[in-house]
Amino acid sequence: MTDLHVLRVFCGPGGTYGNQLGVVLDGQAVATGQDRQAVAARLGFSETVFVDDAGTGVVDIYTPSVRLPFAGHPLVGTSWLLGRLRARPELLHPPAGSVPTWQDGEFTWIRGRAQWAPDRRMQQYASVEEVDSLPGPPPGDGWLYVWAWQDRAAGRVRTRGFPRRGDAIVEDEATGASAIVLTAELRQALNIMQGKGSQILTRPGPNDTVDVGGRVILEETRSL
Repeated sequence: MTDLHVLRVFCGPGGTYGNQLGVVLDGQAVATGQDRQAVAARLGFSETVFVDDAGTGVVDIYTPSVRLPFAGHPLVGTSWLLGRLRARPELLHPPAGSVPTWQDGEFTWIRGRAQWAPDRRMQQYASVEEVDSLPGPPPGDGWLYVWAWQDRAAGRVRTRGFPRRGDAIVEDEATGASAIVLTAELRQALNIMQGKGSQILTRPGPNDTVDVGGRVILEETRSL
């Protein structure tokens, strides 16, 4: 038996909203491949992380239906948890590559690349009201991130994220990887309000990277 830590990542001010995340710190207790996929499907979070080596930051990320080489909110949440419970490594190592991570006040940050989240379509709408009024994902397949400017001069953006991959996650409350792709396309720092009220901060980093940060809280720890 091993513990499951349930977090909320990219919370709004005061710890509101955020996207749930499951983190198994003793990842070695769950075999790789089909066993981990089955656990992620059973838990039903948009992503579940298995930490294979906390000291060096080696992690494995699953949605309910697929394994991911990179994802934003799982890495931000895992970094925060490692910093809270033990020494946070300077780098996390998902399959996509080495991901720098650090804490700055109440925000936990990671640095990633847009090409680590391929095939994500960005669709701009004319107003925040149009984004808010969408009853669900627009027709089509593949990851869709819809957005509109709230205040272009201030870099404030309203977004919603639709994985459209056929599993139980119809809409993602907060999505770091899509925020990285949008920031890379717009080439400016953003203050993103996604979903019901989650907050994601981004900014262009060195060498075509993007920094993404947010607040994290621990909801509960329970046996897996």
